[in-house]
Amino acid sequence: MLSEDRRPGTEDGGLWTMDDGRRATDGGRVASGLSVVDKEEGEQMYKFEKLEVWQLSLEYLDLAYSLSDGLPRHEDFNLKSQIRRAATSIALNIAEGSTGQTDAEQARFVGLAIRSLMEVVACQRIVSRRGYPTDSADTAKMEEMGLTLVRKLQAMRTALDPSRKWAREPEEAYLPDAGGALTGE
Repeated sequence: MLSEDRRPGTEDGGLWTMDDGRRATDGGRVASGLSVVDKEEGEQMYKFEKLEVWQLSLEYLDLAYSLSDGLPRHEDFNLKSQIRRAATSIALNIAEGSTGQTDAEQARFVGLAIRSLMEVVACQRIVSRRGYPTDSADTAKMEEMGLTLVRKLQAMRTALDPSRKWAREPEEAYLPDAGGALTGE
């Protein structure tokens, strides 16, 4: 336990902010800036929960579950499971990458989240190609949200490691134009 005179920094709702940005509880446990933070009146949350991309990934996950609910029963252990696992992986990689690691390591996990997102998009294309019935409003919303999410994830990855070139081609080649075709085609 840290004594009162050994606590550098300032007190903030039961957590002490250290001069180096780390936070310590009254019990002396140090939490990195990417770990536990105060929410409201004694409630705690992890920093990744405050990330817009993580919150967006949860909304996308909900839509993926909704889409997969409408798939035929014979797809339960194939396409349905794959969509759900890939969509879940987006949120999990964002969360896992947000721990007290280097920016390069966090950028790697964001890259894994992007790959999982592309996997969900590929599954959507298969659902469409197979002619499975889907709610067109959910499908359109999922398409729009997927584009927003991939752009935000790419921006986050670039911000974490700006010196690294993430793609061999221009980023636009990976995003569809208004008609749905990739711009690099």
